[in-house]
Amino acid sequence: MSALATDARTAHADGVERLLASYRAVPQGSPVRLAKRTSNLFRSRAATDAPGLDTSGLTHVISIDVEARTADVAGMCTYEDLVAATLPFGLAPLVVPQLKTITLGGAVTGLGIESTSFRNGLPHESVLEMDILTGAGELLTASPSEHAELFRAFPNSYGTLGYAVRLRIELEPVLPFVALTHLRFHAITDLVAAMAGIARTGRLDGVAVDSLDGVVFSAEEAYLCVGRRTAASGPVSDYTRQRIFYRSIQHDGKATHDRLTTRDYLWRWDTDWFWCSEAFGAQHPLIRRLWPRRLRRSRSYATLMRLERRYDLGNRLEGLKGLPPRERVIQDVEVPIERCAEFLDWFLENVPIEPIWLCPLRLRGDDAWPLYPLEPHRSYVNVGFWSTVPVGATEGETNRSIEREVSALDGHKSLYSDAFYGRAEFDALYGGDAYRAAKQRYDPGSRLLDLYAKAVQRR
Repeated sequence: MSALATDARTAHADGVERLLASYRAVPQGSPVRLAKRTSNLFRSRAATDAPGLDTSGLTHVISIDVEARTADVAGMCTYEDLVAATLPFGLAPLVVPQLKTITLGGAVTGLGIESTSFRNGLPHESVLEMDILTGAGELLTASPSEHAELFRAFPNSYGTLGYAVRLRIELEPVLPFVALTHLRFHAITDLVAAMAGIARTGRLDGVAVDSLDGVVFSAEEAYLCVGRRTAASGPVSDYTRQRIFYRSIQHDGKATHDRLTTRDYLWRWDTDWFWCSEAFGAQHPLIRRLWPRRLRRSRSYATLMRLERRYDLGNRLEGLKGLPPRERVIQDVEVPIERCAEFLDWFLENVPIEPIWLCPLRLRGDDAWPLYPLEPHRSYVNVGFWSTVPVGATEGETNRSIEREVSALDGHKSLYSDAFYGRAEFDALYGGDAYRAAKQRYDPGSRLLDLYAKAVQRR
């Protein structure tokens, strides 16, 4: 073992000790939460004076086994740091969520997704084992064969069963570049049919496809972005400067082509937070020239958004214009691929938000995960939409209507943002019985929040 690897393991062990010490310092009976400055959750939470757990020593890659194609990673390590460590070996996580600040632990206890999900599933499916600090204060190693109940219930538990301290994950080989083909469709049904064919066969025109996602701008303008890994050298595009990635997708013909380094492909959406940087003026040519490149990233926009929410700046400005307040509709939902066109038609008719992101996915294994029970061997499409709409007559009117439509189409929605389900429906959708059994075993004193309280009641 190299000195560097030894130092990383020692640093991790020290970080674990600080975490455990901070847990023991929380008064008995008091709630336990993480102490962290950033979050990729987009739902408000009640203020609390509860002391936070010290995760400062759990932000690094611990080790990489190139031959086994695995990595041991601390739970609070960001994908930005993880990818920076693996790419020099020609390796990458099987699924790399779109934003640099997402942590590996967050993507597993929540849900992550990206353009490799049509062949590699979701991030938690490439986890081989985890060290988890449970609500009861136990540090347990969970795997398919050890504490399997916790291992299976951890995804989509959002830190209400415990916190991932270390994760061992699979890696896969990558090449230096990604060649992209952007296919235009004039009808949603045609796009979904093409997406379903690629998701089923893994090929387009007889050639293997490595990554697949899409963007809907309107009912008459939608695109699939088909990626293939390549080692061939040549010119590459750079969307961290004046050019904007999602605008480069649009064209009038049948197909256009692009080429990115693998690193830039993985973070192609981060520079402009997909397209949400427009809300801060960062896509205006003059402002973009003045906006430092190092601050053109999701972390910066998320910080601005938190300030906007803290002081309610958006609604104050709407009020000055004589307009009503606005409802946040920041959601990702999974709809069976055979119902995707139906959902998109409904959405485009009823919700004034565009563009819309599409990402097909299919579980890798034969078993469902109890807290987010997508069916094995069935293809879904993640539909992402992130904006605001005028408020309705009731709280969360648009979000509630989306929840009803998703449920009617046998879909699910991620819980990182606002949710309005009743308790019985929530339990039916998110594995209530399995969750309660795991909660009783691994957090019998309810030191951590209940999932419904955290996701719906926003405590």
